[in-house]
Amino acid sequence: MIRTVRLSLWGIIFVASFVACSTKKNLSSDTSFRNLTADIVTLSSDEMEGREVGTEGEKKAADFIVSRFKKIGLAPAGDNNSYFQSFSRKKNNNPHGEDTGSGVEVSGKNVIGYLNNNAASTVVIGAHYDHLGYGKEGSLYTGPLAIHNGADDNASGIAGLLNLAESISTSSFKNHNYLFICFSGEEKGLWGSNFFIKNYPQKNMLNYMINMDMIGRLNADRKLSISGIGTSPEFESIIDGISEPKFSVKKEMSGLGPSDHASFYNAEIPVLAFFTGQHSDYHKPSDDHQFINYNGIRDIVSYIFNVIKTLDSKSKQTFVKTKDESQTRMSFAVTLGVMPDYMYDGKGMKIDGTKDGKPAQLAGIQKGDIVVKMDSTEVPDMQAYMKCLSLFKAGQTVDVVVIRDGKEITKKVTF
Repeated sequence: MIRTVRLSLWGIIFVASFVACSTKKNLSSDTSFRNLTADIVTLSSDEMEGREVGTEGEKKAADFIVSRFKKIGLAPAGDNNSYFQSFSRKKNNNPHGEDTGSGVEVSGKNVIGYLNNNAASTVVIGAHYDHLGYGKEGSLYTGPLAIHNGADDNASGIAGLLNLAESISTSSFKNHNYLFICFSGEEKGLWGSNFFIKNYPQKNMLNYMINMDMIGRLNADRKLSISGIGTSPEFESIIDGISEPKFSVKKEMSGLGPSDHASFYNAEIPVLAFFTGQHSDYHKPSDDHQFINYNGIRDIVSYIFNVIKTLDSKSKQTFVKTKDESQTRMSFAVTLGVMPDYMYDGKGMKIDGTKDGKPAQLAGIQKGDIVVKMDSTEVPDMQAYMKCLSLFKAGQTVDVVVIRDGKEITKKVTF
């Protein structure tokens, strides 16, 4: 069993201080930024053992978040006047089949803090703190069991949430209440956010939901994906009006997606979800704190703060149902074995990585290739790519046309 070096408390403080001082020459050394870096380093340390729901690592992470909530001054908003909201689910015995609820029961907990302004509506700011533990399920790593620290996924989102809580708690925002929720069980299928929204007694008070999932790898092009822009009539004009910090914003109208905001969208609450894209360390033990773009997170959190500031002066947002994307939930008999580049917005489906031993890699398809045709079907975007996959069967061989270095190349792929 592989384990990386375990950090002591003093090691965590030293690393966080080093990151804060060295990531940029003219970087502000304010307390808020030091807290943000320290939060990521702490949550993604080996001490947390990958923060898998139902484990001792999850408990340690939850206790750490509670300590931060108390320091910030958030009131407890969980069960029995605590910060914890407990839930349990039966883990599916067959992860590739229908979830029959017949597996082993797993208990987890959301961590919830509250800023009560005695307002008529409440804003939810969320992120998930759980990850994959030792990588028994959901890992893309093919080696021996190892701690999956999840610095980007999703210690980065939790650090962003805590930073926003610090800023909002000392702000003049008084027109809405603010509920800060650190969800668990996201990696198992949005367990924590589903439980929360199904059991929250005042859903009619919820104004909108902000979700931060993987905001730690802002690239040199400063591309930031924002989903859910179409879920409220005002969101797009507000996003267009935020000029600082500057990003290349990729707009996604849909409120659906593979993270906790989907639970709120399905409950007809407007959502905005922030994401900096997948990378080669996704769901692997190498998703560690030293690869985080700390300056990037600081700028993203500042951007989100400006969005919230604009929305605080406005009345409760109106929910708009976005285009039905039920096709994204199709069942597939085959897989190409690639990681799509979710930040790509050109023609086709760009590949951000291939998995060893899977059809794409065996056929010679590479990272950076853009799939434009599968068999006889054109692939103009991600939706078309998924529709194609649903049509193929195991053992079938098809021609896959990709663009590489500006030229079309045809590869024979056997599923």
